[in-house]
Amino acid sequence: MPDSIDDDDAWYQWRDHWNLRADTIYLNHGSFGPPPASVRTARREWIDRLDGQPMDFFVRTLESDLIATRKRLAKFIGTTHEHLAFVENATSAMNVVANSFSLQPEDEVVLTDHEYGAVNRIWNRKCANVGASPPRIAKLPLPFESAEQIVNALFRGADERTRLIVVSHITSNTATILPVAEICAKARSLGIAVCIDGPHAPAQVPLDIDALDCDFYTASLHKWLCAPFGSGFLWVHPRQQQHIQNPNLSWGRLLPDKPETWDEEFTWTGTRDPSAYLTVPTAIDFLQQVGLESFRARTHHLAQYARRRLVELTGQSPIVPDSDQWYGSMALVPLPSGDACSLQRSLWANHGIEVPIIDFDRRRYIRVSCHLYNDKRQIDQLCSALSGLL
Repeated sequence: MPDSIDDDDAWYQWRDHWNLRADTIYLNHGSFGPPPASVRTARREWIDRLDGQPMDFFVRTLESDLIATRKRLAKFIGTTHEHLAFVENATSAMNVVANSFSLQPEDEVVLTDHEYGAVNRIWNRKCANVGASPPRIAKLPLPFESAEQIVNALFRGADERTRLIVVSHITSNTATILPVAEICAKARSLGIAVCIDGPHAPAQVPLDIDALDCDFYTASLHKWLCAPFGSGFLWVHPRQQQHIQNPNLSWGRLLPDKPETWDEEFTWTGTRDPSAYLTVPTAIDFLQQVGLESFRARTHHLAQYARRRLVELTGQSPIVPDSDQWYGSMALVPLPSGDACSLQRSLWANHGIEVPIIDFDRRRYIRVSCHLYNDKRQIDQLCSALSGLL
């Protein structure tokens, strides 16, 4: 293991595990995280097993293989497999929660103004379907300064009508680690359910989901864990499990077995390729080989370097303190005003740099994601390209 997180040469051994195109500087792992070679190989092996003898694969071995995989994932995220179900991604998981959570017309759902757009759409539709008002959007004050500041803003206006709070563990647009433990504790004291949207959290930050005592946790595993695309999970607290309904109703388990618990309704949802789920342990193995603490320290160092260089370039002030308590492997920095889409297109078309330029709260930002295949040279190239475009 490299002794120094800032020594690019010591980390180059890990770059060879990815097969990124030579014409691309990829600083957008937070949107679509490509898998390393060991994960790609393992998934192909699972597909070959499926294609070689589908009857044996589906009927005789799939259920036990999925249980073993869920147990491995459960240990990684701090829970037990009975509280987990595999789904394709966090969006699928959030749809299950919305489909299952009981709301009356007078009930209120609260989201923050930092939530992912698809999550907003899901809960807007749910509220409309039951005749409730659209979700109340709690505006979080910027810049962020303390957990207490965020908790107070989120719960301001909460009353007996407030049934559910939906909040990101790490926000997508603004790359901020929110104080979900404090939010869950406050919600429990008020009798309000909490659904945490966590696609950016697994691997980027340590997870102990049972200790959070939330009601639901949704996540994708193709981001920082680098599991295959199409792998995600839904975690449900025992107090909510009897209410869960899989909107994609099938046999649940292959006959003659029948589903008896909430999670078994997700074992067999129809004939599909489950290789993405079954490859999750290989992704965990890979990052544990790197060392999770080393991975987090290295990628945070790169994000911190990007943040510092971009602040020097733009003179803008970030929205969070410079601390790994507030951001991990992604850095967000404001940019001077201008067209976000055209700047992102120019960075790709003219410089081969994939990085999102984001409009948020009437300001323009750049969000830089860093993984083991990135280095400071690439960040320097980004800053050089930006200096000519801004």
